[in-house]
Amino acid sequence: MKYKVMRMICMFDLPVETDKEKRIYRIFRKELIKEGFLMMQYSVYVRTCPNRDYCRRLEKRVQRLAPEKGNVRLLVITEKQYRDMKLIVGSKSETEKKIGAERMIVI
Repeated sequence: MKYKVMRMICMFDLPVETDKEKRIYRIFRKELIKEGFLMMQYSVYVRTCPNRDYCRRLEKRVQRLAPEKGNVRLLVITEKQYRDMKLIVGSKSETEKKIGAERMIVI
């Protein structure tokens, strides 16, 4: 079986008007980090996955974590597609610089 490293990108927009909504936002964000996601930019988190099967299992875990309100989107792309991403304005975060495009973090 050929393994192809993938990147899963989680983009979310959650309500944060009330104290309860802010708490739900913080919990969701912390749980994403526990799952190995790293912040690419505000409300956009990314993590590497060793293959598509792993992505499917991770998707189910994120679905269980997702709050009832707001928007949470997952996008799975290949490592090559991720490397081809163009940064138009700004610069890579310190985390992106440290990890690089081809490293996988195992927690």
